[in-house]
Amino acid sequence: MILATNWSAAWLMTGMGVGTVFVILILLVLILQIFSVVAAAGKDKAPTTVKSVSRDNGEEHPILSEYKDDMAAIATTLYLYMNNAHDEESGVLTIHMDEHTLWHAELNPDC
Repeated sequence: MILATNWSAAWLMTGMGVGTVFVILILLVLILQIFSVVAAAGKDKAPTTVKSVSRDNGEEHPILSEYKDDMAAIATTLYLYMNNAHDEESGVLTIHMDEHTLWHAELNPDC
C-alpha cells in the first residue's frame, strides 16, 4: 500500500495546505496593521471640547462634556451602595417540576 502512494501529489497537497495557511496569516496581520493605523489616525482627531460649569461660589470648574453620563452613573452607583439600597438575595433555589410538560404531551398524546 505504501509503495502505491503517489508521493509527488501528496507532497504537493501538503505544501499547498501549509502555504494557504501562511498566506491567510500574513493577510490577517496586514489587515490588523491597517486597522491600527486607521485607529491611531482617528484618535488624533478626537474632539476635546471643554465646558465650564460654575459652582455656587462663582469658581469655574472644567468638566469634559462627554463624561457627564459616566459621572452620573458612578455617582448613582456610589449613592445606592452607601445607602444599602441594593437587593438582598435569599440564596434559595426553587425548582418546580411539572408531571407533564408540553413536550411530553406532544410525544404521548394519550396522557
